[in-house]
Formats: sequence, C-alpha cells, structure tokens
Amino acid sequence: MREIIFDTETTGLDNQSDRVIEIGGVELSNKFPTGRTFHVYINAQGKKVHPEALAVHGITDEFLEDKPIFGDIIGDMSTLFDGAKLVAHNASFDIGFINAELARLGLPPVDPSRVVDTLALARRRHPMGPNSLDALCKRYGIDNSRRTKHGALLDAELLAEVYIEMNGGRQAALGLGMADKDAGAREESNGDAAKSTGARPVPLAARLSEEEINAHRKMKEGLGEKALWNDYAE
Repeated sequence: MREIIFDTETTGLDNQSDRVIEIGGVELSNKFPTGRTFHVYINAQGKKVHPEALAVHGITDEFLEDKPIFGDIIGDMSTLFDGAKLVAHNASFDIGFINAELARLGLPPVDPSRVVDTLALARRRHPMGPNSLDALCKRYGIDNSRRTKHGALLDAELLAEVYIEMNGGRQAALGLGMADKDAGAREESNGDAAKSTGARPVPLAARLSEEEINAHRKMKEGLGEKALWNDYAE
C-alpha cells in the first residue's frame, strides 16, 4: 500500500484567506520509506505571513517572492500524491488548506476516504496524551533535535517515523515481510530433524558408575515398599 506522509506551512490559520506556502511529503510503501519525497515553497500571491505563523516556521514574505504559485506546482504534487493514502498530523488543518487551494483552481477537493489523521490515531492509542508531534517523537525515541522551527519536509519525515512506530515499528513490518520465508525455513528444518530422529546405532556410554548405581539401589530399599521411587524403573 502506498502512502504519502505530508505536512504544510501556511501564512496563518484561516484557510479561506490564508495561503499554503510550503508542502513536504514522504512516500511509504507498506510502511517503509521508498526514498521519494516532495518539497516546495509557494508564493502566497500577495498574502502576508502572519507574525505568529512567522514565529512558528520562520518563512518570510521576502523569501517567498520568487517562488512558484500553487497552480504551477499542482502537477508535480499530483504525480506523487495521486492514488495514495494521505497521512497528516491534525489532517483537517492541512487538508482544509489544500482543498481551499484546489478550489481556487476549480479542482475537486481531496476525497476524505483517502485521508489518515495521525493525531486521531495517537489520541486513541495514547488517550492520556500529550500527542503533539514533538511529544510522539519523545514517546517513540525519535530524534527531533533538528526541529528548532516547523518545516514541512522535516515534519513529514519525523511524522513518517512516528507513523511507522504507531503501526508496530520497522521490526514488526520486517517480521511480516519475512514471515513466509521464515515459515518455509522452519518447515524444512523440522522436516530434516524428523528424518534424522531414531535409535542411535551405538548406545551412549552410561554416565553413572556401578558404585553409584548400587548406592542408589540401597537408598531405595531403605525408603520402604510404598516409596514413590518404586513406581519407576531403575
């Protein structure tokens, strides 16, 4: 199954008036990174970055001046995103902004059935929280020391690691992938063992001396006729 773990950065919090200014995506196949990524900065077309948003991601209006507009990047984004499940943390925020940008181009919104919200998954798995991306990285032992500010590609990469761990981790996925091979190897090994089982052609030498055997016999005789030892052959 192909999935795209993605994140967006925006000029503010209102998807009807603010704009998407950064998108980052990481491709997974059966919960393993394929190495394919998508990352782009986007011109906000005159919409200024809100100071509170700037404090979060550090993307300035000046930096965005020479970047492509959303309509120019939609083709490249669709090449990677189409046909895949879309996974995001607090997905309603990111999908809301993506759908607003699509609507401005007269394109249909993202099908909700394609969307997986890792925040909702985390809240079910860890109902006591916290379930922010930073908190989940700490919970699963993922190094997020590079995350001094939010960035769409970095956050998507970290979320991909979190998502893999939330679904059993790399070892679990590897185990599933190797199950048939391992089962075949065990069956072959067991078959060889069964074929080799049988009486030894030459019995092993006794490990007890005659003196030890006689001492054990005398000990049994002293226990009486009802002793448990008498139920077993010598």
